[in-house]
Amino acid sequence: MASDKDIITFLSSYDEKVTSDALLLRKLLFANLPDIEEQIDLPAKMIGYCYGQKYAELICMLIPSKKGLKLSFNRGSSLPDPDKLLQGTGKISRYVEIKGEEEINSPQLKRLLAAALEAYHARK
Repeated sequence: MASDKDIITFLSSYDEKVTSDALLLRKLLFANLPDIEEQIDLPAKMIGYCYGQKYAELICMLIPSKKGLKLSFNRGSSLPDPDKLLQGTGKISRYVEIKGEEEINSPQLKRLLAAALEAYHARK
């Protein structure tokens, strides 16, 4: 499990908006994914949120970049997305571009997180 200090250190190489959005999104993830584990993957430059060490236990990934912030969902291609938030063409993963606080706090993103958690429990 990553510490707050590790997360802040990891995010410090990105601009202030990416960092502040990532920290706000992180709070949302902890509030909506009970007992989720947080792991920094330095080579991949992302923070994973999972319920174990196996790829199948991965729920989502926070991906900061110079261009902005994405929240990628493991098995996102199979998640219900009535609000059309998910982007990408990968066979398994899909992502949401995070543009700011309004999007982070949106009911649509919370519904997507709930669907990802439900899909995880269904796989178990």
